[in-house]
Amino acid sequence: METAKATDKHLQFIVVTPEKALLDEPADFVALPMVDGELGVLPGRAPLIGQLGFGEMRMTMGTTTRRLYADGGFAQVRDNVVTVLTPRAIPAEEIKLEDARNALQAAQAAPATPETQDEKIKAQQRARAQVRMAQKMAET
Repeated sequence: METAKATDKHLQFIVVTPEKALLDEPADFVALPMVDGELGVLPGRAPLIGQLGFGEMRMTMGTTTRRLYADGGFAQVRDNVVTVLTPRAIPAEEIKLEDARNALQAAQAAPATPETQDEKIKAQQRARAQVRMAQKMAET
């Protein structure tokens, strides 16, 4: 994948998983699901590094919007380049509502012990984020 240089008018949005560089495209705007809320990034944004939560990443270029599910990770904004390192990213159109609902039911039904409580909560957060994204895609 060839990396285009970010300009003062555009961002370069890069999404990397352990398996591959999933996305490397110019963008007018990027929204990221941080652990403490959504972060919107426009060209000229001050540098930052932050922890991603589970949820929807959006990038807009002109009138086109692409949506991807982020499964946590980290984001860096520097010199109009937004780089996301995530264990898993799924294009929104590939998330099936029924599968996401089943995952949520399974996460809710899983027994919780003190040792497994954190993982149960994370599984529920992942599934809820995917259900929201699948519902949003079904509405459009």
